[in-house]
Amino acid sequence: MTRGADRAPDAAPDATPPPRRIIHIDMDAFYASVEQRDNPDLRGKPVAVGGSSLRGVVAAASYEARVFGVRSAMPSVTAARLCPDLIFVKHRFEVYRAVSQQIRDIFADYTPLVEPLSLDEAYLDVTDHLWPGQTATAVAREIRARIREATGLTASAGVSYNKFLAKLASDQNKPDGLCVITPDKGPGFVLALPVGKFHGIGPATAARMQAMGIATGADLRAQDLDFLTRRFGKSGRYYWNIARGIDQRQVRPDRIRKSVGAENTYFTDLATLDQACEALAPLANKVWRHLDSRELRGRTVTLKVKFADFHQITRARTLPRPVASQAEMLGIARDLAASVLPDPRGVRLLGITLSGFDHDDDHDPAQLALFPDL
Repeated sequence: MTRGADRAPDAAPDATPPPRRIIHIDMDAFYASVEQRDNPDLRGKPVAVGGSSLRGVVAAASYEARVFGVRSAMPSVTAARLCPDLIFVKHRFEVYRAVSQQIRDIFADYTPLVEPLSLDEAYLDVTDHLWPGQTATAVAREIRARIREATGLTASAGVSYNKFLAKLASDQNKPDGLCVITPDKGPGFVLALPVGKFHGIGPATAARMQAMGIATGADLRAQDLDFLTRRFGKSGRYYWNIARGIDQRQVRPDRIRKSVGAENTYFTDLATLDQACEALAPLANKVWRHLDSRELRGRTVTLKVKFADFHQITRARTLPRPVASQAEMLGIARDLAASVLPDPRGVRLLGITLSGFDHDDDHDPAQLALFPDL
């Protein structure tokens, strides 16, 4: 039974519903912090989880490493150049998953409405699961304290009346921080922030906005809905809303994944189309196995190619019906590869993603992700 079992009676049917109480919990440098917890010799030192080889990529960086500019998804050679004393450790996903489950068990004591985004972050809707007189802020403090006690790790939390602002809030006072954005502060809170910090606006979209003169939340708010929908399609309405502190998305325990993908970085550059086509086969197999396990079928196959100079491109093909088989998906990926390869730079990384599932209707940027453990 959750903590909200004895909540107050529901409001009258004609009453204005109260603001939602949403908490976003984000573990601080999760993978790296687990490694520092389990190995005292790493504490206080710059640590990167990932391979140190020429083809390695940083999966996570400790805060001591971030001071030097080391970030996740950065090539290991770049990270080592930025921080010569950087210590590389191999990932232990089985340990991270076990710790993540400890944390989720704590969440379940407060609300059944928990939407995990990854192993180290989640949304919680505690609106209808508070004791009389209890606040979401108090719950966030208690959860953070329990996480520290149970795991020896720190978490940051954001509390607000919607998911977008709760996510923004959790980033404000990292590490080991708490930030609350109340309904009267929400619309103004976003105005001074760079659009690149908005959840749901990635680097490519932020660059497009910058080219249009949209650099901050205030700039975004100055655009009318028609302009944004013409330039950004159905995402335009989402951008129009978040510039005003509005986000109607619900916290969904059964959050639906909108894409399934796998990618691989190669120790030696792939120089020919034949090599690339051969390398795509195991990626397609991994993606299809996950699709089968979840009984998913999609219509859009996307190929990701990163060249040896780190320039990255994607190519996609959408069918009028779901992709029927692994062989068909692989064939499409290979056709897409043939449209851009061979290239004199050589290929460092390849990826395949399938999206466009039958349920893929709502704009929810949090759902767009590759499986990190494929």
